[in-house]
Amino acid sequence: MADVFRGMWVVAYRELLRFIQERSRLVSSFAMPLLFLVIFGAGFNRIIGGLSPGVDFIQFMYPGIIAMTVLMGSVMSGLSVVWDREFGFLKEILVAPVGRSGIVLGKALGAATVAVLQGTVMLALAPFLGVSLSPLMVAKLVPVLIIVSVSLSGLGILVASRMRSQQGFQIIVQIIIFPLIFLSGVFFPVNSVPAWLEVVSKVNPLTYGVDAIRQLFLGGIAGQPAIGVTVLGHTMTIMEDVLLVAVFGAVMMSIGTYSFTKQD
Repeated sequence: MADVFRGMWVVAYRELLRFIQERSRLVSSFAMPLLFLVIFGAGFNRIIGGLSPGVDFIQFMYPGIIAMTVLMGSVMSGLSVVWDREFGFLKEILVAPVGRSGIVLGKALGAATVAVLQGTVMLALAPFLGVSLSPLMVAKLVPVLIIVSVSLSGLGILVASRMRSQQGFQIIVQIIIFPLIFLSGVFFPVNSVPAWLEVVSKVNPLTYGVDAIRQLFLGGIAGQPAIGVTVLGHTMTIMEDVLLVAVFGAVMMSIGTYSFTKQD
């Protein structure tokens, strides 16, 4: 057990240092979410207007943009696994007296820390974009961001366990990320779409991460009706959303650890 925790700490600390030292990665990690926010927010806010009482399109979309930021930071955690394998560093870690589960969990924890930092920066930008925040709301959001980021990092590690090149990993991840983003309710309410699209969206695990964050953002607005995702006639609560995402993460992490062990 001590080896597992030692391995987790060392690997997670290395991932955090790598992110801080790579300024280009630090800047580019916010480029796509902000680009989506500017293009869709400025382009559709006036056209769509208010989605419900007291909520305009930017307010509705901003929680999804935060979830998108966390998703991209978390899933890209697998890139470091592929990079370490490609340059031989992974072999050095594997021969060290550190449990392999500790290595995988350390990669996930490091990626989750980076993703939460990115999400926190997006939270800090919210008041400048007309999205209100309170200290209590931030205190509730951070644990949700941690659970979502750790869960989604398991998906990145699972994909990375099967890849041998950074180029291949990035292609596969892009194929995965964009459907997850566009079918998660970031840009539209999943309860108000055609039936086939609603079914696909509600199979998407990111939908429930977006829903939990959005409920925390918008749940306190006066006159705001229930905004949770409805599944089989039941409106999901924040706790149910978070629990579902956590179960998905545990499954991905377990399969990723097994696959990682078999591949290396």
